[in-house]
Amino acid sequence: MGKTTAEILAEIEQDPNNRVKVAVSDIDGILRGKYMHKQKFLSAAQDSFGFCNVVMGWDSSDACYDNVSYTGLHTGYPDALAKIDLSTLRHVPWDDKVPFFLGDFWQDADQPLAICPRQTLKRVLKQAADQGFLIKAGMEFEWFNYRETPQSLADKDYADPQPLTPGMFGYSLIRPGQNRPFFKAMLEELEAFGIPLEGLHTETGPGVLEAAMMVTDALEAADRAILFKTSIKEIAARFGIMPSFMAKPSVNLPGCSGHIHQSLWSADEQTNLFYQADHSLRMSPLFEHYLAGQLYCLPEILPMYAPTVNSYKRLVEGYWAPTRPSWGVDNRTTALRVIPGSPKSTRIEVRISGSDVNPYLAMAAAVASGLYGVQKRLKLDAPAVQGNAYAAAEIERLPNNLWHATERMRQSELAREILGEAFVTHFCNTRLWEWQQFQQSVTDWEVRRYFEII
Repeated sequence: MGKTTAEILAEIEQDPNNRVKVAVSDIDGILRGKYMHKQKFLSAAQDSFGFCNVVMGWDSSDACYDNVSYTGLHTGYPDALAKIDLSTLRHVPWDDKVPFFLGDFWQDADQPLAICPRQTLKRVLKQAADQGFLIKAGMEFEWFNYRETPQSLADKDYADPQPLTPGMFGYSLIRPGQNRPFFKAMLEELEAFGIPLEGLHTETGPGVLEAAMMVTDALEAADRAILFKTSIKEIAARFGIMPSFMAKPSVNLPGCSGHIHQSLWSADEQTNLFYQADHSLRMSPLFEHYLAGQLYCLPEILPMYAPTVNSYKRLVEGYWAPTRPSWGVDNRTTALRVIPGSPKSTRIEVRISGSDVNPYLAMAAAVASGLYGVQKRLKLDAPAVQGNAYAAAEIERLPNNLWHATERMRQSELAREILGEAFVTHFCNTRLWEWQQFQQSVTDWEVRRYFEII
């Protein structure tokens, strides 16, 4: 049983730190936060506090959108109402055990802000709860690690970063031993920070690691996932290591996934509603509806799984990332991987998402689309792919760049039905902005290809 509000506030009052750390998620899944004096925090925790609404009105490089209505020069960038979720209390092991909390944005004292990523996930999970369902989930990330600092990489114009380790050596027992202090810090400090890892290992690729977080309820799973990425960056910096969760940092190497494992449970958490013992694949009818919903909705909401220009460089054939809305049984070439197991472990894995996702939005997309299938009792018509899903030419290919994917979502009535008009409009405009920034740039590839010859 969790602590009461009074117990949490009393704990902060007695904490030897005079500061508290708070953070909220922006659209790109970047934590934006600050330190607050303890007394200021205690006042804000019982009501709310002001947080400049530019956080929901700029991109990952702090460039302000000019195509959204929520905020901008036309509003003067006022403060948004932010509320602290006291149930998210953690203490940061590598920062003098300072208390840490997550929060989210509200339209007013009683109305959540529809475009807030954490509120979007909470809205979807309420739909599940209203139907008597609890979503359990766990996320896993792959990421590259380099012997760089932000300054050293900027000094060489982001060219040729030095990998933490050389070569392709997935599931190595040697590489962790060569970087034992870093691995020990990740395992121990993440656990102490409330992000227990189910596993941590090297992936194929120079300096690539993969971590899977322990399963929990879906909101906590997304909280852990967004905290994981920031935590890894803070821990790694002590060892002269710079992580990157970019989906595809190298043209010649596989990209980085951000897979989402989910299962649907009874409200009392006692029964995995995906499991049916007498089914050949141990899939209940509810599981089939949920899977059918995810397949049906996937092309309409792809930017929530692949939110950047770079995301689509990962979604190419033969590189361990799906290119079609397909499913299979324990098949890692499909977009959705069904994992038949015990009454506890039977689940679905969304493999389309990369490590560059906003965990709140990717989780919201997965759950909302699954619930759509349950609500509409969609039939699982598409057969399970046997073998290579890249060769399944009868299945439509997903949009292959951010503009096509976003335009499809922007025009989708289905996306608005399952995620809300206000959110879809704002989110799609932010993705179109992202594409516009890319279109206005001149890349190294263009210079090398055209500078002399054309």
